Amino acid sequence: MKKQQFVVVGLGRFGSSLAMELVEKGYEVLGIDRNEEIVNDMSDVLTHTVVADASDEDMLRSLGVRNFDCGIVAIGDDVQMSILSAILLKELGVKKVIAKAISLLHGRALEKLGVDRVVYPERDMGKRVAHQLVTPNLLDYIDLSDNYTIVEITAPIHLNGKTLSEVNTRARFNCSVVALQKKEGVIIAPTALDAINSGDIMVIIGTHTNIDRFEEEVINE
Repeated sequence: MKKQQFVVVGLGRFGSSLAMELVEKGYEVLGIDRNEEIVNDMSDVLTHTVVADASDEDMLRSLGVRNFDCGIVAIGDDVQMSILSAILLKELGVKKVIAKAISLLHGRALEKLGVDRVVYPERDMGKRVAHQLVTPNLLDYIDLSDNYTIVEITAPIHLNGKTLSEVNTRARFNCSVVALQKKEGVIIAPTALDAINSGDIMVIIGTHTNIDRFEEEVINE
């Protein structure tokens, strides 16, 4: 099977971190940035790197970006450049375009241009840190939509030995435990009879309100 290929435009902190993670997972990544020093630093890490202006249509065409499976516009400090780059990637035929936004207005503009997904790294990280501060057992927090979220929570000691049926998250909070990560491995779609041990990681999906109730009444009791 052909490896997916990604083009990352903008190799700042977010772009370079994302690009390196993709390479680490075995994907091919072309990194583009106007800063020659940054490109040189990343040249030994990424599959290919190019010093280029991502608003130059001819340059992007010559790089064959249309052949890439996904384009990520990671430019954060220049909204105009971000928007122009996103437009060009879409027009040149990149199958999927994801773009970083630094504000809601920037994000709305990108959405109107037909960008497949807009991400807000700073905002999302801020929300994650805030949730982790008020819920010490919370390991990770991902919004699936405006209403639904999925969280990873470390089971506290007072849940040790209880079955999922006894905790009864679905009936009490309308949340579902979709996985239990134990020392010996991960249980996907656990049954009501599966027991929770202190320190297990519970992966739970539900609305923001119901997850908050579960954390308050069960995890932080």
